[in-house]
Amino acid sequence: MNDAGSKLWNLAHGYLSRRYAVLFYSLLFTLACSPILAALHRNGNIIESLLAASLLMAILPLNAVRSRPLLIAAMVVLWVARPLMDRLDLPTLSALTMGIWTIIALLAAAAALRFAMSASQISAENLYAALSAYLLAGIYFGVLYWVLEHLVPGTFNVSGDFSQASAIYFSFVTLATLGYGDIVPKGDIARGLAIVEGVGGQLFLAVLVARLVSLYAKPGNQSS
Repeated sequence: MNDAGSKLWNLAHGYLSRRYAVLFYSLLFTLACSPILAALHRNGNIIESLLAASLLMAILPLNAVRSRPLLIAAMVVLWVARPLMDRLDLPTLSALTMGIWTIIALLAAAAALRFAMSASQISAENLYAALSAYLLAGIYFGVLYWVLEHLVPGTFNVSGDFSQASAIYFSFVTLATLGYGDIVPKGDIARGLAIVEGVGGQLFLAVLVARLVSLYAKPGNQSS
């Protein structure tokens, strides 16, 4: 193996050993940029590019070799199809592409949880996987709420525009059960999703993260 190949191999190995840490910080970066870009009235395509990049980062760690290439190919197609649908003035199909993003993201979140819970020894990477699953759920439930509002206007009672940043904000408020009340779901589907997300968020924090942290803190259970 030549020097270039060796460096590429070392880079790939380094990424795979810290893949969920990279995903976690990329999701945090997306969360930080979303309200800033919205406040600056920047093009929504920038936010969507960040969401797509984060989703691609979520797909790459998947160990299911047979399904991973299909998910990556689907993600690339959807990434290209989204602006194309906008140019063709097909808002319904454009919103549906974002809905498919959500399905892929929730599959990636489930895979991250499976990775976090299946290890016999809990490492920092397992904790990053669990936290990444939490952020993926919060971000892409928000995308799903935004899709619902675009498909059925009036699904949410909100003053002003129900932007992608507003939808992600509402999602994390629901996930953390803060209940500010400034955005209220009106449709039955939206209310049902809010219930699922709120209950899931509480179960996650009360059971999954607590278990991982307790296992990680026990002597002899930390992997190098």
